Amino acid sequence: MLAADPGAGSGLAQFLFLFAPLFLIWYLLVIRPQQSQRRKTQEMLANLKTGDRVVTTGGVYGTVMAFRDGVVQLQVAPQVKIDVARSAISGLQPVDGGEAEAKSKKS
Repeated sequence: MLAADPGAGSGLAQFLFLFAPLFLIWYLLVIRPQQSQRRKTQEMLANLKTGDRVVTTGGVYGTVMAFRDGVVQLQVAPQVKIDVARSAISGLQPVDGGEAEAKSKKS
């Protein structure tokens, strides 16, 4: 009585044929780079040690002095120490990057 439409399967195939490349492009341009960046950040946070110069997501530069659970103590000036969440550290800073730059400008 009700016969199955033989063309119904081709609609799904066309849909997949159009959207599979779009999903692949989206994965290669958006998802994969985000995963790579997240992995690099997690490795950097796991390998922090005292004496490292870091910058926080708020733009505060400091030197790692101590660790407690998920908290890192940073020295931002002589006799000034602050506690920040480990996840708030966005990157490492070169030890003499700013000093070498200042010396090259004076020359």
